[in-house]
Parts: sequence; C-alpha cells; structure tokens
Amino acid sequence: MELTAAAQWLNRFFAGFDGGILRVLHSLAESAGTVLTPLMKLITLLGEKGLLMFLLAFVLLCFARTRRSGVCIFGAVCCGALITSIFLKDAVARPRPFEALELYRSWWAAVGSPAEDGFSFPSGHVTALSAGMLALSLTRGKKYLLPAGISVLLMCLSRNYLMAHYPSDVLFAALVGTASAFIAYGITCLIYRVLEDHEELPLFSFVLYEDLRLPSRGTFRNLGYRGRHEK
Repeated sequence: MELTAAAQWLNRFFAGFDGGILRVLHSLAESAGTVLTPLMKLITLLGEKGLLMFLLAFVLLCFARTRRSGVCIFGAVCCGALITSIFLKDAVARPRPFEALELYRSWWAAVGSPAEDGFSFPSGHVTALSAGMLALSLTRGKKYLLPAGISVLLMCLSRNYLMAHYPSDVLFAALVGTASAFIAYGITCLIYRVLEDHEELPLFSFVLYEDLRLPSRGTFRNLGYRGRHEK
C-alpha cells in the first residue's frame, strides 16, 4: 500500500514514541497472560461509535437542569466525529499498526485482538470519549475532570494494547476531542443565551425549564374517553 505524505511523516516522526509504548504494552500483555485482554476489549466495546456518550447525552437532555450538558455532549461528539471520521481518517489514510508491520501484526495476534477496518489516524473511540467527557466537565464542573481523564486514559490504553492504533493516533484523537468539546461548549453557551433572551416563547421556555415526561396510563385513558364522547 502506498502511503500518503501525512502517513509517512507520522510513521517516521513518531516511530520511537509509538514503538516504545507498543512494546511496553506487549510486554505487559505477555506477563499478564490473557487476564487483561477481556478488560481491554470491554473498554473498547463501551466506546464503540461514541454510543455511550450519545446515550449519556440523551438521558441528560430529558431533564431541564441537565439539558445544557446533554446539548454540549451531543454537539462535542458530533463535532469530533466530523473532524475525525469524515475528514482526518481519509485525508491521512494511515494503516493500522497490525496492517503496517509484521512485528505489530504478531503482537496483535498474540493478544487475540479482533480485526478492525478503516484507517488508524486518529482514534474515533478516543475522540468521542474525550469530547464527551470534557463537555461534561465544562458544563457540570471541575469535579468531573478526574473521571474524564481516567476514562480517556483507559480508552487510549485499550486501543494501543489491542494494537488497533498507534499511541500517536490516540494522542491526536484526545487533542481533537478537546478542541471539539470547547467548540461545542461555545455553541451551547450561544444557544442558551438566545433561549434565555426569548424565554417568553413557549418552545424556548419548555427547553429551559421543562422535563420530558412520558404520558401516564391515565392520560391515555382520558384521551380515549374524550375521543369516544366526541364522536
């Protein structure tokens, strides 16, 4: 496979950095046997397609006091996906480690990592998680920064341990996620400023102050009762 200029530069410039960390993780996998592999696979599964962050955003959107966070998380993950999956992955077209070198392929096989398609740079898993968790921290307070950092670090380790990404892939993904979170936070603040300036409008007032509630069974019975009597 002929590499793009960007992929060649990444492979050359980060060769020592990437190779050193992947070697350490391979040594860890060898010393731990198969103990860590299921955990790393579980962490990766939880970050698949950013679904966990989208689910969190959906739950937060249901309540007025957390809706701002839901909007920001949703926007951050979407922004990160746009930058990473729509633009950077195809533009850089960097093959995954197990596709690039036979040594990494042997390490990939040793941990029993599943085959993954698509390009390597940057990591979509790390982009989505770092964007979503930082957006949560920006909107809910500094107390979420430590959990955010730990969760992103674990995701980075899992993607490198499974030889699905180079360390430089997850490093740049974290940077993209960080930028996406700040972009989404700025847009969210602007949206809420508009909502608050026009809160007399019913729809704006609902977004600001009302929780989403499922209709009760009594509501459906009342609707059915009125419907029969209106015929």
